[in-house]
Amino acid sequence: MTAAAAAAVGILVASAPTPAAATTATEPDPVRQGLNALVHHDGMPAALASVKDPAGRTRTSTAGVGDLATGAEVPRDGQVRVGSNTKAFTAVVVLQLVAEGKLRLDDPVGEHLPGLLRGDGIDGDAIKVRHLLQQNSGLPNYTEYDIPLKHYEPKDLVDIALKHKANFAPGTKWQYSNTNYVLAGMIIEKVTRHSYAKELDRRVIKRIGLRHTYFPAPRDATIREAHPQGYIQEKPGAPLRDVTEMDPSWTWAAGQLVSTNSDLNRFYSALLGGRLLKKPQLDQMRTTVKGADKTFGPGARYGLGLVSKPLPCRPGEVYWGHGGSFPGYETRGGATTDGHAANVAVTTQPKDKKTMSHVDKVVEKALCA
Repeated sequence: MTAAAAAAVGILVASAPTPAAATTATEPDPVRQGLNALVHHDGMPAALASVKDPAGRTRTSTAGVGDLATGAEVPRDGQVRVGSNTKAFTAVVVLQLVAEGKLRLDDPVGEHLPGLLRGDGIDGDAIKVRHLLQQNSGLPNYTEYDIPLKHYEPKDLVDIALKHKANFAPGTKWQYSNTNYVLAGMIIEKVTRHSYAKELDRRVIKRIGLRHTYFPAPRDATIREAHPQGYIQEKPGAPLRDVTEMDPSWTWAAGQLVSTNSDLNRFYSALLGGRLLKKPQLDQMRTTVKGADKTFGPGARYGLGLVSKPLPCRPGEVYWGHGGSFPGYETRGGATTDGHAANVAVTTQPKDKKTMSHVDKVVEKALCA
């Protein structure tokens, strides 16, 4: 299996949210109904959800089977590989360094990684740190190419991208590229003189008490805590294959995190609540650009590692998140500024937009309830 065949890490493709019907104590739980439909109608092996209200009350739900080989139950709020939700974490660390005066968003990447970015139409002195976080650097996306899934060092991933021509001049267009966030992680290491994993753990994970979130150590292919198995289907009609254990280094700062739905809710709520960034940096993170709707769905806009999506059940409002894709797992979700948060995970990557829209609708029903 290759990275390209595994549906390149972490693109959130969400359909436009739709209003959820009002519920009463006697009506069925729409989130639980949605999870059951994902399993019984869409063929997901398992589906998990966590929903938090503004008072901090959390509900977790599961459906399906956690392990097809043994028939084990789905662990409640089990750990999964959360893919490109990692990008939001990476962007937070970079913006914290900006607040500390250790770098600027308009610094050229070449100032921090001299001589690294050179290629056909690629100039590290023309690409700014902001371009990396906002996904408008023009750098090729290394996961689009046929790379074996094995252990990689971050520079290996960048070198794959640099073999290809730039997609456009920096800042002129928007295009999703995992290469941008590998470079952001490398800048974190250069500026702090610590590992990316150490800075992420100190600045984000421990700071807000994410007890079930971690960045896997080099060559660690396992998932530490209770988790559902993750599966892929390599072609239509083929049996599902267990890919739970995998060296995730091919995603690094773009998508290597392991977490739970509840921890993601805590992260996005803490972020929007100002617990991770000062107001100037949070405002920058939420300053969005056009162009992301073709990738993330109608009305979507991309900030600095953060995606806004319309919430039609509350006209004029949006929710903020990112979502992630990793072989064996899909996660979708986000939070609103008034304290609602919801995340949903399924244990195989949906192969069609219709199924993916059903995952998104569970999130929307949870946020609109």
